[in-house]
Order: sequence, then C-alpha cells, then structure tokens
Amino acid sequence: MVAVLGFSVHGMRAEQSGSPIPATTFESGATQTTLLELFTSEGCSSCPPADAWMSQLKNSGELWKSIVPAVFHVDYWDGLGWPDRFAKAEFTLRQRRYAESWPTAAVYTPAFVVNGKEWSGFFDRKAPPKARPEKVGILAVTVKGENEAVATFSPENSTRGPLKLEVAWLGTNLQSVVKRGENNGRKLHHDFVVLHLAKIDMVNEGNHWSGTVSLSTKAETDKPTALAAWIKSAETAVPVQATGGWLKP
Repeated sequence: MVAVLGFSVHGMRAEQSGSPIPATTFESGATQTTLLELFTSEGCSSCPPADAWMSQLKNSGELWKSIVPAVFHVDYWDGLGWPDRFAKAEFTLRQRRYAESWPTAAVYTPAFVVNGKEWSGFFDRKAPPKARPEKVGILAVTVKGENEAVATFSPENSTRGPLKLEVAWLGTNLQSVVKRGENNGRKLHHDFVVLHLAKIDMVNEGNHWSGTVSLSTKAETDKPTALAAWIKSAETAVPVQATGGWLKP
C-alpha cells in the first residue's frame, strides 16, 4: 500500500503524520452516501455481468462522492468445481444475515444490497436507488502507516449509539483464469473486491464518535488499491454514512 502525498480525488486528501509514510484521509460530505454491496462468486456463471456492472463505476463521477462500492465473494460455490480465491466464509455469513430480512430469505448470487436493503433492480437494468438527500454528518477515515485506519464521525444531529465501524481493503483491476466449474475457460475481471474486512464498536465522546481498526496487509491474493468504510448501528442495519477512495492513483 502506498499513500501518495498531494494526490487528491473524490474526498481524499494526504496529510503529514510525522511518520515516513504520509497519512491519507478519506472524508464524506455531510449528505448521506450510498453503500452498494455485491455478493458474487467466480463459480457462478450469472455473476460476470454483475461484476462488469460494478466495474463501470470506476468511470463514474459519483464514485466515492455519493456511492461507495464493496464486492464480497461468497464461498458456497467453492464445492462445485472452482474454489474462488477471494471467497471467505465470513462474507457468506454476512449475506445470510442480510437474507434473514429479505421477503424470500433466499441466499443467491449475484445479489446486490443498497444501503442495507436487497436490490433486484440490476436484473431490470435500473440504476441503484440513491440515499436519502439529507445531512447525516461527516465520516472521516485516516490510513496511518501500513495497516491502521482511524475513523471519526461527527453527526449532523445528536446520534444515539451504539455505532459500529466497518473498514474494507479493496482490490481493483484483478483477473482470474477459471479452469473448472460453470465459468471454465473464462478470464474474469474484478474490481472493488473486499480483500479484508475489519470491524469495531465506535466510542462516543459527546457528539463525536471514533474508532481505530488494524487491517491485514499480508493478503494472499492481491494488494489493496482502495479503501471503503461505513458505520451502522448493527451489521445488517441501514448504513448511517460511508466514505472511501483510492489508495493508489
């Protein structure tokens, strides 16, 4: 991971932290940002179009400003011929917890979650719904050193707790050549893949919330190229605020 001093895009700024590596801060606006999650798998033949749809966000002017993407690879396809190198059991559990509140309670791929709610509009070629146009507060996350992320949240109005912080290292411009399973013979392209996810309860001091997480930088797959962070009252609750940006230009 490399933080580049002076590089600035979509709410990202670099700061001197007193260490040899400058700290990089990602900051939301006061208006609520949309968190867009995709649950996918390299073993699913229906997933590449959804992955490609997420990849197009790289060219969107709304990326990191009003929308923060995170792609979770689930592992329940791994036993059918092709083990997805990005899949984790914790991501499957995350989807199952979401599905408990869905009308059908079905777990499937590709599956989109927009602001904590199941979204099937992708299959009808619809644009994802936007977050409510209201001011909720500013979330700022500073990456320090090699693996520490320090978050602060200043709500627009008094916010009752608890609040939970989730921070994800994201991999972009990734490729896999699939040799078995439903996608046998295909070269798959991935962006915004969650390589590592860290969670912590935030601490409240007056009307100010803070939390610090440590993320693994020893990923066996690929090095992170972006960061996404969001806060919720519970894992499957509607996100209060989200932010993120590129770690490398």
